[in-house]
Amino acid sequence: MLFRFVKHVNLCSTIDLKYLPRQSVVPCYVFHNAADADIDNAFSAAHPTANTTSEGTDVLTAWAKAVGQALLPITPQTSAVSVQQPAAVDCGQQRQQEQSLKMEHFDSLTEDEMGQLSKQFRDEQDFSQRYHISTDEVLGSGQFGTVYGGIHRKTGRCVAVKLINKMKFPTNKEAALRIEVDILSKVKHPGVVAFQEMVETADRIFVVMEKLKGDMLEMILCSEKGRLSERVTQFLVYQILIALRYLHNLNIVHCDLKPENILLASDSDFPQVKLCDFGFARIIGERGFRRSVVGTPAYLAPEVLCNKGFNRSLDMWSVGVIVYVSLSGTFPFNEDQDISDQIEDADFMYPINPWCEITTVAVDFVNSLLQVKMNKRLTVSKALSHNWLQNYQLWSDLRSLEKEVSERFLTHESDDARWASYENERGLTTIYL
Repeated sequence: MLFRFVKHVNLCSTIDLKYLPRQSVVPCYVFHNAADADIDNAFSAAHPTANTTSEGTDVLTAWAKAVGQALLPITPQTSAVSVQQPAAVDCGQQRQQEQSLKMEHFDSLTEDEMGQLSKQFRDEQDFSQRYHISTDEVLGSGQFGTVYGGIHRKTGRCVAVKLINKMKFPTNKEAALRIEVDILSKVKHPGVVAFQEMVETADRIFVVMEKLKGDMLEMILCSEKGRLSERVTQFLVYQILIALRYLHNLNIVHCDLKPENILLASDSDFPQVKLCDFGFARIIGERGFRRSVVGTPAYLAPEVLCNKGFNRSLDMWSVGVIVYVSLSGTFPFNEDQDISDQIEDADFMYPINPWCEITTVAVDFVNSLLQVKMNKRLTVSKALSHNWLQNYQLWSDLRSLEKEVSERFLTHESDDARWASYENERGLTTIYL
């Protein structure tokens, strides 16, 4: 294939490309550059098999369209989810899911919960005038990009900015990214990381979220024993389940729960928890099933690893693995053995060290979640009602957090009388951490 340039063309600044079918047997294009929009940059290309016959013209036309699609850069979207755009062949199903998410599954949300998904800027200088990004402060990385620390210049508010290079971003992942942003923009809960805005330029996407202090994995690894106490684990897991209950009520399944995706609002011993990274999230009804590649293998349920259909109980299996990891500092399963066989081997699953120090009710809670059969796993509501999460110390710890953040979202007033009676019988007062 031979290319002939009449003028050097900067593809990065191209804002439009038009195919001129009747100008010549040789396919011709007109480029419009952002830097010099009034000047047409002519470009022509010759295909060695082209001829003047009707068949040759058809070949050229098809080939020309392919070249045009390859050369024209990704154009900025005016909305984070555009259900009216024609779907690409390789992600049509994802776009249907995207439309379903937008049109059907958030009817119960109020207008106050509906955030603006995307703001259009002509160049990145406009964005940098609003936010300062500290590229040397890497907070983490998700399925779609790297997360940096940043500051909102006007208010001085600390933020987390997920930076995505569109030129390196797989086209078939675009719908999943927009589903993640759509979910984050619509959910509003103390247990889910707060989305602030998405900004899209010609080359990059910036997703701005609240900045937190760390994650559960760091907390486990930095602990004295390399594992957390039952009291702290109960405190964190209860918050995870409250956030999951909110999401599952909206038919949102996270599909990638793991300690790295459980962020902490402070570095205290009993921090507030927030779920993040919804890159694998799916919309699944109460009786719905899905079959797709999701999540991180170490935390995935057997049905996903075996490429079978899964439902929202997938998240509950992941919670079981998280509890196991938090209490023991190790993973529950060996990749080389069948999970069902390992679960039946109690000596393998719960070795004396450290499980001799952990209560039997905690072990029962883990077992109730790590069930191979999906219908035998605890639901979110049943997990919250399990005996392991029904004790005065946990209730007192949760009430202390609620008073600290000035919002009651973990406990309910209906439990106050029960625990007040418990305090009176034992001469106790509420413990403040």
